[in-house]
This record gives sequence, structure tokens and C-alpha cells, in this order.
Amino acid sequence: MRGPEVFARIARRYDTLNRVLSLGRDRSWRRRAIAYLPPGRVLDLGGGTGAANPDLGDRQIVALDPAPGMLALNPAQRRVVAYGESLPFEDGAFDGVFSAYVFRNLSSVPGTLQEIHRVLRPGGVAAIVDLTRPLGRVARAVNRAGTAVVVPTVGMLAGARREYTYLHRSLDSLPPPEQMFSGGPMRVEALWRMGLSGFVYGVVLRKE
Repeated sequence: MRGPEVFARIARRYDTLNRVLSLGRDRSWRRRAIAYLPPGRVLDLGGGTGAANPDLGDRQIVALDPAPGMLALNPAQRRVVAYGESLPFEDGAFDGVFSAYVFRNLSSVPGTLQEIHRVLRPGGVAAIVDLTRPLGRVARAVNRAGTAVVVPTVGMLAGARREYTYLHRSLDSLPPPEQMFSGGPMRVEALWRMGLSGFVYGVVLRKE
């Protein structure tokens, strides 16, 4: 994952800013993915301040994040400071893995997917939500122009222009999810797009 210093300064405002940028829909996007998770022990990979905790229900949550400042605000009972590319857990330790708005910050998506595969039990599920660029040249260009203005402006109003300029640039750092998750160590069980022009995606991966 990218260095935790990127998010350290905005830990207390991070969830509010996400709500503003998503027009209040970030929670519904997370819920749609969480609905695929089995009961039991779940790793919240990049759990941050714990925004997903209420929707994970009575599952046993282990929150993992590389930013101690974010994790300190997370009410989960078990919190681990670590990176997705090197998970400090035994093989088959989890029934499910959830991750929201994290994958574009990873330094190695293939490496993280291998680690998720390793820590899931056979038949376990990973549910991932993140931002991407829309499909189609025109929609992609409009989205890129929009985020170039809107995202840094919101960041500037919150005193975090540098961090949110990074968010805009990170949207071009990865291939589209339809390509990124194909051929990986887990089977793609479902993949969908949400939001204006499909700039948010959800994907469900199952370990065979």
C-alpha cells in the first residue's frame, strides 16, 4: 500500500470527505459488496477508521491498515497495523475479506490478491469496492476532467488539497477492474459498476 503519511493528516475528516464526494452513496456501495460476505471472521483490509464496521454486522472483524492514525479511530476490538501485500496471518485464517477504496493505493495488486487468497479458507469470499474510470472514451475523459477540478477543490476546502490531488491521480494508476481481476488466484463470482457513468466498481472473488 502507499505510505500511511498520505492519509495521516486527514484521518478525522476522511469519512466525511468520502461522504461528500460520493453524494452520500458510499455506504450503499459498501453494503452491496458486504452482502456477499459469509458470516464468521472477516478481515477489513484497509479498514481505516472503521466506516464499514456497522454494516459488517455481527461478524468478527479484524481491522488492518498501514496508517496508525486512522486505525486509532477504529472501534474494532482487533486492529493490526500492516500492509495488504504482506498480511501477518496464518493460511486460511478468515471466512471473508472486505476492502473498500483501497486497491488503487496498493503497490502490488497481484501480490495483495495472492495474500488474500492465502488467508482465506477454502470457499471463502473477498468483496472489494473501489473507484475507477468509466468505460468508454468520452465518459472517461469527462470523468477525468471532473475529478481534476472537484476532488482537489473539496480537499482544499478541508485543508487537504495535496492528499486529494493524489486521489485524482490514483484513478489512472490501475487497469479497469474487468481486466485487473481476471486470471487471478480467485474466481470472479460477480463484478458490477455503480455511480455516475460507472466510476465505482464492486467485485466478489471466491477461493476454490
